[in-house]
Amino acid sequence: MQPLPLFPLPSVLVPGLVLPLNVFEPRYRALARHLLDTPPERRVFGVVALRPGRDVRQGADAVHEVGCTAVVRDITELDDGRFEMVTSGALRFRLHGLDDTAGTPWATGLVTPLEDPEGDPDEAAALGVRVAAAFAAYRARLGGAEDAVGVTSPRVLSHLVTAGMVLPLPERQALLEQPDAVARLRAQLRLLAREEALLDATGALPQTGPDLSFATPN
Repeated sequence: MQPLPLFPLPSVLVPGLVLPLNVFEPRYRALARHLLDTPPERRVFGVVALRPGRDVRQGADAVHEVGCTAVVRDITELDDGRFEMVTSGALRFRLHGLDDTAGTPWATGLVTPLEDPEGDPDEAAALGVRVAAAFAAYRARLGGAEDAVGVTSPRVLSHLVTAGMVLPLPERQALLEQPDAVARLRAQLRLLAREEALLDATGALPQTGPDLSFATPN
């Protein structure tokens, strides 16, 4: 296990997704200051999704145990003491607990990295074709761009679809936790079929789809 600064959010970060942050809470301002004083190649922290109504100060069970590291691409301190950061999701990890000896205002987790395998390559490729087509149709109905265009990696596609679907946090978290891209793509096919059926039945659409920026194009 290794220590990792944590930034709990009411959302799920996935590998490759660009995540801008406006940091205003004192404990996370302190984290941002720490990151600013850290060499650029080591500016990394972990994003974990909060459980409803919980705060990480209540303990590790206040957040989901699988999260994603965020690599800081840009960080700026504003005149009022806030920080603006641009980060991108990198690697999944499993949270085993909090390091109560860290002595920092922010929570520090004890984590182990999780591999992000593709699974059977032939099945992954076949599923990728089907998911890409279903996702393009889904995004078109949301008024979004065809975000999967040019994505050739089933693993990257699986994370892009996780980020791009309008889903409740538990379902998005479950996709992040899938053991490999094949399992994630299978689950996404089921979810895309369900969402298409709901749209057909209700004719209701969210006002806007997710604003996606992906750091890895393929």
